[in-house]
Amino acid sequence: MREIVRLGGMALANGVLVHGPEYWACAIRRADGEVQVASGRKPFVAAEVRPRGFQAPLKLAEIFALLPVIRQRLPEAKLAFAQPRVAVTMGVSAAVVRALRMSRMTPAAQEALGALASLVPAAVALRGTALAEYHGAEHVSIGSYEHGEKREREHERCGSHLVGPLLVTSAVGGLAARGVRGPLKPLARIGAALGAVTASVELFGWMTRNRDHPVARALARPGHELQHRLVTAEPSPEQLEVANAALAACLALEGSPPELESRHGDGNGETPPSA
Repeated sequence: MREIVRLGGMALANGVLVHGPEYWACAIRRADGEVQVASGRKPFVAAEVRPRGFQAPLKLAEIFALLPVIRQRLPEAKLAFAQPRVAVTMGVSAAVVRALRMSRMTPAAQEALGALASLVPAAVALRGTALAEYHGAEHVSIGSYEHGEKREREHERCGSHLVGPLLVTSAVGGLAARGVRGPLKPLARIGAALGAVTASVELFGWMTRNRDHPVARALARPGHELQHRLVTAEPSPEQLEVANAALAACLALEGSPPELESRHGDGNGETPPSA
């Protein structure tokens, strides 16, 4: 039985990032059509942090710490949140959240709708773009490797599955922070946000280990619908070629068996969650 390296990933507007327990690789399609690949060891690894309670929020930070490295190594890489329309949407989302908290709705409704509004920029970044297609390519490539057969564009560990847990934990954290008054309130908001992320990552891990549990299925449902309807699209063979190049480079550093390229190299194909 072959050993499977647990992988995550992130789609770019012109490529795919794949990361394993210790290493990462990113492949992009340059303007001239050439596939360019960069890879290396992660700047830091959350699993090495002690005590374990600090690992959950750092699992996401581990991925974002790679972005400056990618920009340096691959200057033509187009990161998702560098798009102007995403920046505008993030500003609008922040204004909506602020307006909700000043409305006459119940506190629970304000926090629940605010948590939902904060997720809109990610959907806007992906919908109807090459980014959604590369997101699909990332899932097909990683899923096909993990399962040993061609998979569809939805993946069970996609970061979109954090949406359900985040909606719950952000609402609960926001309600808890409302009880803090005076100069400590901003710190309470920050603490609640960090707590929500930590709880969501831990809950996500439980969901992946207990996929048949009714609660796990209910929490995963919003993420599945996002994947299917908004944030992924069918990739082209050329986009799959890019995703497979990133996958092969990452697995080479992680010491995976070299059979991958022959299986997926034709382009047809917790570690932190896949993006």
